[in-house]
Amino acid sequence: IALCALPGLIHGPMGNWRYLYSGLIFISAVTGGVIAGRQVWLQHLPPDAVPACGPGLDFMMEVFPLTETLRMVFTGSGECAEVDWTFLSFSIAEWSLLWFVLFAVSSILHLFYKLNKS
Repeated sequence: IALCALPGLIHGPMGNWRYLYSGLIFISAVTGGVIAGRQVWLQHLPPDAVPACGPGLDFMMEVFPLTETLRMVFTGSGECAEVDWTFLSFSIAEWSLLWFVLFAVSSILHLFYKLNKS
């Protein structure tokens, strides 16, 4: 999101550029939201329904092709469902999901916000 928002902030786009930057931010936020949402889903599964864990990411990147590594990462594992840290009773995955949703909504609102320069 920052890689899309920072150039947009510096550029100060008007017209069609505004749509490009907002669209890129929206796509980034939705992608992050999907990944965070899956993590939240894993964390809320009953213990007997949590899928098995795979090896570490470094190992998988060295041994398997990228497509296989991505498949293994997204099929999840039991350890991935553990909540190790919370803030105000929400896990980091839940906070991430909240912020990704807020970024997606704000990027859509930015498309409809008209700048009135006097």
